[in-house]
Amino acid sequence: MLYDAAEEPASLTPAEVREAYEAQLRAVVTDLGVETVAADADVDLDTVAALADGPVPHLRVADAASILALDDARPDADSIVLELRDHLLMAMTTGVVDVDAIASNVDLDLTGQEVQQALEGRTAMTLEQLAAVQRYLAVRNDR
Repeated sequence: MLYDAAEEPASLTPAEVREAYEAQLRAVVTDLGVETVAADADVDLDTVAALADGPVPHLRVADAASILALDDARPDADSIVLELRDHLLMAMTTGVVDVDAIASNVDLDLTGQEVQQALEGRTAMTLEQLAAVQRYLAVRNDR
């Protein structure tokens, strides 16, 4: 479900967390094929092909959820995204972290407002951004 791709995200770099997400996605692409995934998930063919070959840090979370949802063992894309948001918000609550703290402690060049908009789904969030936020929250909560 993306957020559970890395067992211990606090022990990884943001790039390694993102790579764990991509490994989940790549498994779906390997099972179903690039063309099928692109068509069924409604994700650009070139993006899916790039994912099959290696890192795609700017892949949007919504697209990643659409790809994961093609796996019959996973819920639909909307449920994946909602569960991811719930997980992040719970981690923020547990760590007593606000969006300004996230913005100032991750290397994303985002304001607190932009982080909030991404977490709420009002703007697109990339896997790179998700990885940085998830890792920061994991480190904060492991203290």
